[in-house]
Amino acid sequence: MAGVKSGRVLAVLAISAITLSIAAGRQAPSGGIYTAEQADAGRQAYQAKCASCHLPDLRGSNEAPPLAGGNFQNTWKTRTTRTLADRIRATMPANNPGTLGQEEVANIVAFLLRANGAPAGSQPFSSTQATLIGDVVISNAPGAPAQAAQTAQAGATPAAPAQPSGSPAGQTVMGEVKNYVPVTDDMLLHPDPADWLMVRGNYQAWNHSTLSQITRNNVKDLRLAWVWAMNEGGANEPTPLVHNGIIYIANTDNLVQALDGRTGELIWENRVRPAGQQGGGTGATRNITIYQDKIFIATTDAHLIALDARAGKMVWDVTIADNNKGFGNSSGPIVINGKVLQGLSGCDRYKAHENEQGCYITAFDPASGKVLWRFNTIARSGTPAGDSWGKIPNMLRAGGETWITGSYDPELNLTYWGVAQAKPWLQVSRGAGVNDQDLYTSSTLALHPDDGTLAWYFQHVANETLDMDEVYERVLVDVGDLKAAFTIGKAGILWKLDRQAGKFVDAKETLFQNIFSGFDKQTGKLTYRPDIVEQSIGKWIDVCPSTEGGHNWQAMSYYPAGGLLIIPLSQSCMEMSGRKVEFVDGSGGTAGDRRFYEMPGTDGNVGKLAAFDVKTLKEVWSWQQRPSFLTAVLSTDAGLAFVGDLDRYFRAVDANTGETVWKTRLGTSVQGFPVTFQIDGKQYVAVTTGLGGGSPRVVPRTILPDVHHPQNGNALYVFTLPDEK
Repeated sequence: MAGVKSGRVLAVLAISAITLSIAAGRQAPSGGIYTAEQADAGRQAYQAKCASCHLPDLRGSNEAPPLAGGNFQNTWKTRTTRTLADRIRATMPANNPGTLGQEEVANIVAFLLRANGAPAGSQPFSSTQATLIGDVVISNAPGAPAQAAQTAQAGATPAAPAQPSGSPAGQTVMGEVKNYVPVTDDMLLHPDPADWLMVRGNYQAWNHSTLSQITRNNVKDLRLAWVWAMNEGGANEPTPLVHNGIIYIANTDNLVQALDGRTGELIWENRVRPAGQQGGGTGATRNITIYQDKIFIATTDAHLIALDARAGKMVWDVTIADNNKGFGNSSGPIVINGKVLQGLSGCDRYKAHENEQGCYITAFDPASGKVLWRFNTIARSGTPAGDSWGKIPNMLRAGGETWITGSYDPELNLTYWGVAQAKPWLQVSRGAGVNDQDLYTSSTLALHPDDGTLAWYFQHVANETLDMDEVYERVLVDVGDLKAAFTIGKAGILWKLDRQAGKFVDAKETLFQNIFSGFDKQTGKLTYRPDIVEQSIGKWIDVCPSTEGGHNWQAMSYYPAGGLLIIPLSQSCMEMSGRKVEFVDGSGGTAGDRRFYEMPGTDGNVGKLAAFDVKTLKEVWSWQQRPSFLTAVLSTDAGLAFVGDLDRYFRAVDANTGETVWKTRLGTSVQGFPVTFQIDGKQYVAVTTGLGGGSPRVVPRTILPDVHHPQNGNALYVFTLPDEK
């Protein structure tokens, strides 16, 4: 990479630590460097602009690091207040960076200083003031961010509640779906092409429809039927569900709506949790599901809620996990054999209490919400695979989230789930041994859905160390006599597994990667570059791809007529360094700093759309563009594949060749899961626009400053062909 690095322009997300030596005899400031009034104002600004990601108690979530406590202080004590102010000004708020004024930035810095024990004084703080943070903060011995946040709250005048303010929970629009037909198990097994009853369209996760009214010949006539403005804020990445002409959709902030698919008329609406609730995710709700007479939603603060599909009234509400411990959800459930199966996010924090440790896939009774079984994705001491974590105690075994909904093979009666990596991101931050496996992280799991027992697992990367997540969709395809499962993660490696035996079959690099220097073609075992293994705190590691992926949550499509997997890919690289993490209750997190840059050999093209043969994994076609793709791919029997991008374009391509045959430009970036459905013999295509999210939004914002889109505009767009005359 040395040759690539020279002459490139680094786009820096995390400002690198600058070690400042303190001269002998240097005195800390004699008084506070901010006023109490500034900190009070900063607290209000923080709750409005920052708390949705970093959380109200400053403990951090997902890619948003903690802003109080030992881990924050370990990173920032050798940096100055001006560096912190510059960082906030340049990168916050995440959905609209660079919009905070000087006074607002200064107030937020004052609030963070108070949250970390720095006393107030009589002189106001200026955002250009460069005081060493380690000279003014008071270290928190336990290291828990929540305790530091209490310091900030105690000093506030007047005291204010820690939870974010917003609209209360409850049904806001009353109405009724007429002539509702309950969704049966048989309907889920054999979905009507006119409906779209689950995320990715069917149990096998194909993202494909057999509808063919919209063709390569007439797609040019596709027009907008209607548009529905959705809730603003958060990360809008949903899958519209469609049943008997009614669209059910989750907005950001745990708002569920039922719409008439013909006209876009609102039928009912329910905000199932108070506005502003946030957990261990990005604020997204990627999918809901429908079964019998109920709609099921997993909320961002880790509740599972059942609504009456006819009228939108709440039927039951159960807690999946304690949101106060960081748990949450960004994807929803799947119903299998009369059970509601749900994953879990926000498992990256250390938990002292045994009943809070680990991360789970859980099955619930659809009638009552009762827990039927649970599978822990983090192997614990004394259990099968428990020794794969080496000497790491149970309290420090973190990660293993299942933040993408699984798939299901009815014939084998097995459900397949991807499991995220161990946390913190880097081995050196989490104290892992180089030979640890950290099961069942970075794996494909095959579970028996009736009782949750493990049929088999395949670990894609042992002891993963760069946030190269392998959690994404498992696409189930029969290739000749082989019952295959396909998946692809952030490293951009397309995996082909025997889904019956759990064995490795084949793998294909879909874009440039330099993380792994070795690959065993018989077992699929990957070997890291030596310098990646020989890591240390604060040492930058240069790798491709970045945490954007490769591949991320934007799901691939299986196009059966061509035997093709059509995959949205992203091409970017990064430097990453690990932070020092305190091994105490409430600590942990992702604990990595990153710098992003363009991938060599791409001419600045971040987005790549490519098709691969399921038999050979050979690339059949591909093309690149500068904007990244932010939707799943939807293919149809008419030979079309639909996809949307950062630059507001929603397009249809020829599934066999990749040629663009139609495109239109929408109000803001196109983001989510396109679906197609039919009402009264007329085919429609629906897609959402949206903002917000993790690395798939952060990286383009950093390395694609020339691609512009409005900072609002979450909406649902529905297209159809004109009526025949």
